[in-house]
Amino acid sequence: MEFLATVVVVLVLIALLFPKFVERRIFANEASAVSAVRAIGTAQLKYAQLYPSAGFADDLAELGPPPSGMVPSSAHAGLLDLEVECTTQPCTRSCYSFAIDQTSGTPINKFRITAVPQRPGETGFRGFCSTEPGVITADPAGGTTCSIPIT
Repeated sequence: MEFLATVVVVLVLIALLFPKFVERRIFANEASAVSAVRAIGTAQLKYAQLYPSAGFADDLAELGPPPSGMVPSSAHAGLLDLEVECTTQPCTRSCYSFAIDQTSGTPINKFRITAVPQRPGETGFRGFCSTEPGVITADPAGGTTCSIPIT
């Protein structure tokens, strides 16, 4: 009987604490996404300085490392670490998908970085966006309609 009571108490504690655990994981995913958006924005500024004839990168692969044995170029500038780098967009990290879109100009002088949860409400609540000035905004619905500035 004591064992059954212990099991019930443990199950009740798990039921009470599990939502807090999931919520903390979501907040950690969101913090990681914001950090990655900042890193991508910084890499964009460096890319534009290194390759002024190209302007900003229009794909995350252009900011990532060059293939093995190759030197950095505008196709693979080596400005992002391997955790954020990928070969095709969207790129995934910490349960978020990242992309560069809304590019324009020749050379490219405008872009938008997006980060959306892979499963809104489960892996993240908010989507995040950033443009060339480096201001990060959020979409509380988890998409790319970002309008709420974050700090």
